[in-house]
Amino acid sequence: MNQRFVDFFKRYDFSFIGSMSAIFLVGILNLYSATHSQSSEGLDLLYKSQLIWFTISVTVAIIISFLNPKTFERFSYFAYVLTLFLVFLVMLMGKSGMGAQRWLVLGPIRMQPSEFMKMGLVLALSRFFTRVNPERELGFKELILPGIIVMIPSIMVILQPDLGTGMLLLFIFCMMIFYKRLRWRTIATLGIIAMVSGVLMYNFGLREYQRKRILTFVDPYQDAKGSGYNAIQSEIAIGSGRLFGKGFKNSSQASLNYLPENHTDFVFAIFNEEHGFFGSVFLIILYLVFFMRLIWLASSVQRFYDSVLVVGIMSIFFWHAFINMAMVSGLLPIVGIPLPLMSYGGSSMLTFGVGVGMATSISNTRNFFN
Repeated sequence: MNQRFVDFFKRYDFSFIGSMSAIFLVGILNLYSATHSQSSEGLDLLYKSQLIWFTISVTVAIIISFLNPKTFERFSYFAYVLTLFLVFLVMLMGKSGMGAQRWLVLGPIRMQPSEFMKMGLVLALSRFFTRVNPERELGFKELILPGIIVMIPSIMVILQPDLGTGMLLLFIFCMMIFYKRLRWRTIATLGIIAMVSGVLMYNFGLREYQRKRILTFVDPYQDAKGSGYNAIQSEIAIGSGRLFGKGFKNSSQASLNYLPENHTDFVFAIFNEEHGFFGSVFLIILYLVFFMRLIWLASSVQRFYDSVLVVGIMSIFFWHAFINMAMVSGLLPIVGIPLPLMSYGGSSMLTFGVGVGMATSISNTRNFFN
């Protein structure tokens, strides 16, 4: 019995859950630091709620890790339809907050279906691309159906309005089709479509406050007390951290509440202020270790479905991390994209947990299911 237990631990891949836990540990300490002085607003209890969601997410990840990856393929389209239905329910009966209708409330549970939609989309695209010859480069015609698969939820999410998440679904799609391989003519066609769509979206599809975000990205000081306020305060937080930071629980931007949403969209700015350049490099290295492990897994599995699914999972984590860090650093316009395992949020935490569980399951396949 003891030998079987030892053999199990030798074969089980703990790297993904371990990376998830390491990043979360940094995140929960940062969340506590960002909210501990704001008891009057009830924010000081958010870290306890985040601990509960992490426990649930890790439990889900462990359970999923023991499933055969063929199960994911079998239920891929079902997961897509289910998450799409939840996003549709938001349009009918969703609760509004902060100017957007993004949440479903079921008793004490408050969830954001657009977060789950990311994983549903990855599963559906993975199964679709598996049905196409993996060795064949995709032409424009082959992208019409998967394009419809991604455009339906993207448009629905953008209408909530949640432009950041809607665009992120498109970025996930782009990374997956590039992994599948495209013809050069297809790449050029998509580039032209993207440029034309961007111009049309800016002039006719964006709301006034969304256009202001783009303009203030170029020069936030033209509206320093309005649409450019968050960007300016974020840059102040990052700059004041310098090399080694001000120290744990010493963020003036958080304690004085100069930087709004410092527990969600701007947690990286607070982390920079308290731990400086070297602390941020350490956090980025943790993400890079996780990304490199996913890249290794995608290149080492035998089934094409498993490979493209891992790439999809990595794209979810990568685009969240890249966009959030670039956003708070002033390199991209501000959009509501959380930093994986660092930002407060139960729905996003659960989504990341599902992704980690799937990656672990695929890695374990070589030992447990062959």
